Amino acid sequence: MASAAPEKKLAFAALHHKDFRAYFLTTALAMMADNIEHVISYWLLYQKFHSPVLAGFAVLSHWTPFLLFAVYFGAMADRYDCRKVIQVAQFMFMGVSAAWAFLFWTDTMELWHACVLLVIHGMAGVLWGPGSQLLIHDIVGREQLQSAIRLNSTSRQLGILFGPAVGGAMMLILSPSVGLVVNTLIYLPLTVWLFSVPYTGHSREDAAPARRAIGWGDAFQVVREISGNRPIITMVALGGCVSFFVGTAFQATMPEFAHDLGTEKADFAYSALLAANAAGAVVGGFLLEGRAWLPPSVKTAFISAILWCVAIASFALSNHYYLSLSLLFVAGVLNLAFSSMAQTIVQLRSPVSLRGRVIGLYSMTSMGFKAFSGLTVGVVGGLIGVHWSLALSAMVLMTITIALFAFALPGLHASQRS
Repeated sequence: MASAAPEKKLAFAALHHKDFRAYFLTTALAMMADNIEHVISYWLLYQKFHSPVLAGFAVLSHWTPFLLFAVYFGAMADRYDCRKVIQVAQFMFMGVSAAWAFLFWTDTMELWHACVLLVIHGMAGVLWGPGSQLLIHDIVGREQLQSAIRLNSTSRQLGILFGPAVGGAMMLILSPSVGLVVNTLIYLPLTVWLFSVPYTGHSREDAAPARRAIGWGDAFQVVREISGNRPIITMVALGGCVSFFVGTAFQATMPEFAHDLGTEKADFAYSALLAANAAGAVVGGFLLEGRAWLPPSVKTAFISAILWCVAIASFALSNHYYLSLSLLFVAGVLNLAFSSMAQTIVQLRSPVSLRGRVIGLYSMTSMGFKAFSGLTVGVVGGLIGVHWSLALSAMVLMTITIALFAFALPGLHASQRS
C-alpha cells in the first residue's frame, strides 16, 4: 500500500481557527493596553517623584511576581476555568489603569499608592500567562499549537512595538489621565469575548480540571515529576539562563549604547534602536508563520538560541549604528523563534494533569529571572562598561546553552529510536 503523501503545512495555521483569530486580535489589544499603561504611568511617576529607586522598583515589581507566583498561578489554571482566570487578570489591569487615572487627575498620588499599583499590575501579568497558554491549546489543539504560540508571541511584540507610540499620542491628544481612562476600555474586548466562547482550557485530551490542592511546594514537585524529561528540563533551563544573563537589560541600557553609537538626542535614531528588537520579533513571527518554517524541535531551538547569543554579543561590540540596528532586528527574529519553540515543546510534552504547573515553571524561569539581568548586565556594566558586560553575559550564556544542548542530545536520540 502506498504511503500517504505528507500533509502540506498551512501558512498561519492557527489563524484558520475563527476563535483563535478573535483571541489573537483581542489579546493584541490587551497587550498594547499593557504597554500604553507603562508608557503613561512611568512618565507621570517620573514627573511626580523623580525617583530612580521607584523606577528600579517598577522593574522588580514587573518580573519578581513571575518568580514567586508563576507555578502557583499555573496550578490555578490547571484547576479552574481558564476563561475566568484570564478575566480576573484583565479586571486587575483595568482597575490599575483606572486608579492611575484617578490619582493623577486628583493629584493625590503618594509613593505607597504607586508601589501597590505596580505590584498589582505585575501580579495580573503572572495570572494571565498560564491560563492564556492553556486556552490557546484548547482552541487549536496539538497540531497547530506552535503556530498559535508563535502568533501569540507576535501579538505581544506588536503591543510592545505600537504601545509606546499609541501611549505617547494619547498623552498629547487626550492628556495622561484621560488617556489612562481610555486605556481601561482597550482591555474590554478580550474580557467580553471570553464570556461567549466554550473553551475552558481543559476541553481537549480528557484534560479535566485537576482537583488536587494548590500549594507553594508545587514548583519542587513539578521539577521532580518532569526530571526525567530532558527536552522539558532543558527548555526550562534555557529560558531561565537567557533571562538571567541577558533578559531585557540591554533595553534598559540602550541610552548608553545610543550615545556611544553617536545618537546624542531622543530622536528617531534612538527610537529605532529601542524598537528594532520588537520589530524583528514581529517580522520574524509573520515570516515564519507565512512560510510555515521551523517546526518545534529541541535541536532547532538550541541552534536559534546560540545564534541569538552571537547576535547580542556582536551588537554589544559593534560601533556602527546601522550594523547595531540590523543586529538588534536579527536578534528579535531569533528570540521569537527559540522562545516560541521552547514554549511549544514544554506544552506538548507536559503531562495533561500538570500542564498548567509546567507552563508556570517555564514562566517562572523565562520571565522571573529577568529581575536579575540588571545585575549581570547593568551592575557589572557599571564596573567594566555595558558593552563588555553585555558581550561577556552573552558569551557565558552561549557556553551554557551549548552545554544544555549536549545534555539534551541523549533524550533526543532516544525519542528518535522509539
